[in-house]
Amino acid sequence: MKNKLVLFLVFVIVPALVMAQGKKTARYKDDSLSSEQRAKDLLGQMTDEEKSWQLMSVWLSDFSYMQDKDGVLDLKKMKRKFGNGVNSVQPTFGEITSTIDERNYIQKYLLENTRLGIPALFVDEGLHGLMRPQSTVFPQVIGLASSWNPELVQEVYDVVGREMRSRGTTLALSPVIDITRDPRWGRIEETYGEDPFLNIQFGIAAVRGLQGSSDGEIDENHVGATLKHFCGHGKPEGGLNQAPANISRRVLYETQFAPFKATVKNAKPIAVMPSYNEIDGIPSHSNKWLLSDVLRDEFGFDGLIVSDYNGISQLETKHFVAEDIEHAAEIAFNSGVQIELPTGRYFKKLPELIAKGRVIQSSVDSAVYQVLKYKFDLGLFDNPYIDEDKAIEVSKLNSSKELALKAAQESIVLLKNDGVLPLSKTNLKRIAVIGPGATSHLYGGYSGAPYVGVSLFEGIQAKVGKKVDVVTAQGVLLTMNAKDEAQMNWKIDAIEFPTHEMNLRLIKEAIDLAKTADVIILAIGENEQLSREAWSPSHLGDNMTLDLLSDQQELADSLLSLGKPVIVYLQNGRPLSVNKLNSEANAIIEGWYMGQEAGNAAADIIFGDVNPSGKLTITIPKSVGQLPLFYNHKPSAQFHDYISQDIKPLYPFGYGLSYTTFLYSDPTLSKETIKPDGNTTVSVTVTNAGQVRGDEIVQLYIRDEVSSITRPVKELKGFKKISLNPGESKEVSFSIDHSKLAFYNRDMELIVEPGSFLIMLGSSSDDFKEVRLSVED
Repeated sequence: MKNKLVLFLVFVIVPALVMAQGKKTARYKDDSLSSEQRAKDLLGQMTDEEKSWQLMSVWLSDFSYMQDKDGVLDLKKMKRKFGNGVNSVQPTFGEITSTIDERNYIQKYLLENTRLGIPALFVDEGLHGLMRPQSTVFPQVIGLASSWNPELVQEVYDVVGREMRSRGTTLALSPVIDITRDPRWGRIEETYGEDPFLNIQFGIAAVRGLQGSSDGEIDENHVGATLKHFCGHGKPEGGLNQAPANISRRVLYETQFAPFKATVKNAKPIAVMPSYNEIDGIPSHSNKWLLSDVLRDEFGFDGLIVSDYNGISQLETKHFVAEDIEHAAEIAFNSGVQIELPTGRYFKKLPELIAKGRVIQSSVDSAVYQVLKYKFDLGLFDNPYIDEDKAIEVSKLNSSKELALKAAQESIVLLKNDGVLPLSKTNLKRIAVIGPGATSHLYGGYSGAPYVGVSLFEGIQAKVGKKVDVVTAQGVLLTMNAKDEAQMNWKIDAIEFPTHEMNLRLIKEAIDLAKTADVIILAIGENEQLSREAWSPSHLGDNMTLDLLSDQQELADSLLSLGKPVIVYLQNGRPLSVNKLNSEANAIIEGWYMGQEAGNAAADIIFGDVNPSGKLTITIPKSVGQLPLFYNHKPSAQFHDYISQDIKPLYPFGYGLSYTTFLYSDPTLSKETIKPDGNTTVSVTVTNAGQVRGDEIVQLYIRDEVSSITRPVKELKGFKKISLNPGESKEVSFSIDHSKLAFYNRDMELIVEPGSFLIMLGSSSDDFKEVRLSVED
């Protein structure tokens, strides 16, 4: 009887269970079902351990150790690394072939060697291009913002998204829409600047470009976008990365929250990343009010909340609000963080926390469901593998190179010009391109590496051909251990400065060369080591000065003393207080980091083939003693001068020169009086009074003159970029309604108060004409 029972179990019951399990498993693999149906079915088959793995990532510094000596996958090593599946894989930084081979290997393992066969997401940075070799490198973000062209920005991120997806990337850790308040902060280069309204336009454009839509849908050629960093990351104490951000609730809502709220509503990003900093004593990765009450309930965000790298661990090791790993995991998850990046250490504790009742099962299930649905939406279960030929084809598109050039041309800002620019090729015999940025390929932090990059020296050479002799000298060294492989410079931990004696020898060589030239182009500023994310005490990137480092001022003084025309071309990640150069140089160009086409774009500007049109999106101070310094300050913030210096900026927000002159008429209102819920239109006529075609960025600012709480002296509420031929005029109009006049009153209600509003239209925050609008009950 016992033997018959065993045979019955072996040959009848067990096969039946297996068949039933197979049928159940096959349901989520049925591509005729919706993503929702498949995700729910798969979720129902998962253990808590398998669920926790779908909320954790794996960091790969090197994939080769997963293989045996013949290059075949070692399943035991893969099992240790990837468990029973994984949410996502963080990047190694290989070229196209190695990246795709690695990712296809991983997907094959997960699909064929784990119980449920759940594919992984692949994560990459896409700050201003895919952060990998053989990718298009666009201008660094602070430079790209200077174009004031959201349509161009959307085109740029469309290319970034396509290059990413062609290599299997499904989640981009971009864009950064932090409002910046301190240029000492090394991550200033990653941002669009100091203004909420501008950040809203660029945030929406970037997400729509990466995702390929405005409704959150992602096709086979695009990737999910991650908004970061929520919130207050750009206003750290002392300009030190990850330091506390002491921000009032009102300022949070008026400035820091604004880009996140609007981008969530109008572009529907897949993910949001909390910031490292604390607000009012609560780190963002443990701030339930921030992540759940505000982001989820108020803003309506229904995507994924992913941790910043090691953001959960910092609750235990840096902020000291968690006692141990379990406690940190509990706090972070219950506050709203759903996915741990870049590795799965803390969220491995989720099954234990569920069992102890410290984390709610339904909350874990909800997060895992969101992850699974996203993977089904992307088609990863049905088409998990990557086509190398397509990736190579996408990366080599000429249109991407052309767009990189256009973006650089529109983003360069002319800060000063006494008439020396544009240069003429006909009356020059020799040009000296001198300085640490002359021959370097400087791309900025979180940068990929293009097939070909063009330095300033190379761009000038190509522009003049053999007609003019172009020579170069180093001038000074910025850092000793910087390489010309710009993708790597910002990753190098140690910063080694040259000695003064070393630089003096280089300065002498530069002077001797400059004496033989008709004009000097002085390429100075920073490199990727001097302004970057400071992620540890051994990897610094913030600075206590905005002055030129490493004897660059001495180099400039020596060249200026020669009495020859000097054109300064700045390459930098943060605003620099170049007061003396502003007084003595003939021209100054703010080039930030202009990407792979930097040299060609700079040459186009310098020789007048392109009329500069870029405008600053961040105020440039005269000194760090003025900080914080931003244009939309409160009236009492800049009421009188310092003893040793006035309070005016070196260059104001919105500023940028052209090779032509634009004249503004007096603005007019279609209605001079409106109700609080009414609207009117303000118009101005802009005329090109010069001799060359040019682009102008017309800027609208508004001030509530008397209000129940203090209001900024002006706020950007609109802008339009127009092109005008010599002698041509265009009327530019802006609608003014509740959205442009409202503010949070004493009770934090968003209202329009009756009274007088100053409406300002002009070329910058410091150059405008005005008209008054009356709002009456």
